[in-house]
Amino acid sequence: MESSKEIACRALEDPVLCINDCDFLGSAATMNMCSKCQKDMILLKQEHEKLATASSKDVVRRSLSSDESELALAGAAVASADLASQISQVKSKEGLKKCTACRKRVGLTGFSCKCGHLFCAVHHYSDKHNCPFDSRIAGQNAIAKTNPIIVAEKLNRI
Repeated sequence: MESSKEIACRALEDPVLCINDCDFLGSAATMNMCSKCQKDMILLKQEHEKLATASSKDVVRRSLSSDESELALAGAAVASADLASQISQVKSKEGLKKCTACRKRVGLTGFSCKCGHLFCAVHHYSDKHNCPFDSRIAGQNAIAKTNPIIVAEKLNRI
């Protein structure tokens, strides 16, 4: 009887962030992912299964040798390993905007640098994030494009 009271009085588990680093809370029921990441993973698995079944049917139809079929199966295993990387790529495309230097959420106030990265208010200066972009060379190139060298043709002397 005491054990049932202890179970009822236990505190819920501490909140766990999503394993895909999207700043939402995950749960053990969803494999430590938020609901959106879990749905994305399920959709990617279904697409992978469709591709695997289609490729396995092609393998059977073509009646490949045993070596080639082993290679096809190994390719399917590699594709399943790429599933996690595909999830992270989907998240990065549509995901939250974060500072490249400190991973702080920036939202609409993020600063895009000429080097192509996004930074917060602290790191948006080029000396704060060791920017590889060379403004001097970019300026020289811009001036060279807008002011082409014009050389007149030589005149024939009479």
